[in-house]
Amino acid sequence: MMSILRTLGSDKPSPARLLLALLLFIAVSAALAAPALAQADAPPTGVDAFFIPIVNLFAQILFFPIGGPQGFPVIVLWLILAALFFTLRLGFVNIRGFKHAIAVLRGHFDDPHDTGEVSHFQALATALSGTVGLGNIAGVAVAMQLGGPGAMFWLTVAGFLGMTSKFVECTLAVKYRHVLADGTVLGGPMYYLTQGFRDRGLRPVGQGLAVLFCLLGLAASLGGANMFQANQAYAALAQLIPGLPNWLFGLILAALAGVVIIGGIRRIGAVAEKLVPTMAAIYVGACLIVLLSHMGQIPTAIAAIVHDAFAPTAVAGGLVGVMVQGIRRSSFSNEAGIGSAAIAHAAARTDEPIREGMIALLEPFIDTIVICNMTAIVIVLTGTYQETGLQGVELTAQAFSTTVIGWFPVILSIAVCLFAFSTIISWSYYGIQTWAYLFGRNTTIVYKVIYIVCVFLGSLASLSVIIDFSDLMLLGMAFPNLLGCYILSNEVAADLKDYWQRLNTGQMPTYAQELATVSSDRTTTE
Repeated sequence: MMSILRTLGSDKPSPARLLLALLLFIAVSAALAAPALAQADAPPTGVDAFFIPIVNLFAQILFFPIGGPQGFPVIVLWLILAALFFTLRLGFVNIRGFKHAIAVLRGHFDDPHDTGEVSHFQALATALSGTVGLGNIAGVAVAMQLGGPGAMFWLTVAGFLGMTSKFVECTLAVKYRHVLADGTVLGGPMYYLTQGFRDRGLRPVGQGLAVLFCLLGLAASLGGANMFQANQAYAALAQLIPGLPNWLFGLILAALAGVVIIGGIRRIGAVAEKLVPTMAAIYVGACLIVLLSHMGQIPTAIAAIVHDAFAPTAVAGGLVGVMVQGIRRSSFSNEAGIGSAAIAHAAARTDEPIREGMIALLEPFIDTIVICNMTAIVIVLTGTYQETGLQGVELTAQAFSTTVIGWFPVILSIAVCLFAFSTIISWSYYGIQTWAYLFGRNTTIVYKVIYIVCVFLGSLASLSVIIDFSDLMLLGMAFPNLLGCYILSNEVAADLKDYWQRLNTGQMPTYAQELATVSSDRTTTE
């Protein structure tokens, strides 16, 4: 293994080395999955014959239960323990830094002369556009069906702790980013894995982890973040427009996505900063209508969520089972610890890595603590989580349509389309960056073409096996990413301490204060 890492050991892997890594990744996966395929009673054919055993293998690894059959899956423990460690290590920065994060988001510290391609708000909107979506609508419903109302409590706890995971990974992304001569920013976990490990004499290990992260990221970007979103968007719109040809919808969606994607992070950020507030306002507004019409029952709904969180009979598997459902769905919803959002935040216009980390910690708060909880309370108020004939988005739609919003399915269909489109454009940037790291910036047009074609294909068929494979790759990204965050966490702690010291002693004025000081100095000189 070390000989392979040495082969990949340079800071910029060559195409030949990357081809070797890609072939090795596929070969090892297929070889390990072969026994599962051989044992199947009726071997699948075509694409399924390749992907099903690999999906089963990775599912067995990522969800291997620690502590017995009803224990915690490996991936759930890996994510939640990392989030807990970072929260304690950094002194609950998710609480202490919240007020300052709001000030940064409002633009008080935005300096147009700082290095970067997008504003703090655009970076946040781009990252949120990749997470605020079907997980907030369908994911919450699934968690509550499987884990009862108590799953929402643990989903919220995981989101709260995940705020710190986002802070760490996005801080590191800005600190270790590459800024090219034309102002283009290259950043993300692959860069802090490479450089951070190199500074510690572990360059081959860091390079190997970076390549692994990129391979997993590419696979994740093409399935669940692309084809699945296109498929669900068509399904939602087809309910409003019966008889709508899927190929026509696919062409339109692919064309719209292509126009945004080709424009790069600047255009993606510009679209996201308008799209995210719009779609959030539509969905949150509908939630508020339901909540206000049942205001007297809200305390009872919250009490049911908290009570069931600690009820050992909440689901099959007891307390551990309900915790697992909540934490697992939180990971899919906000992607804290996955490393995807770090790619978007790396492009932020700032010279202070900690400051961008502050912005990033708002994502799980908005995505999970606010929007997911609104969905959960609506579902508990209506009791639809107890219905067995509905799943995912259908369950949420039923919860709204049985209240004062009989026309909510129309709003939900529009929201699903907006959510899906926003996820498609934001994840295209993540995929482009991982592709550029592996194969060079000059070849990214190849990835863009593949990505846009996948948008079209996703509208035509569900491709469930490929999407399952993609989702597992998404979770797999957490292993190299969080390992890097663990090892580099002392740097983040030291940088945070220095940042607080400068902020609290007046060494970090707002941009308006800087301009006022300059103006005053000029007046005095004259």
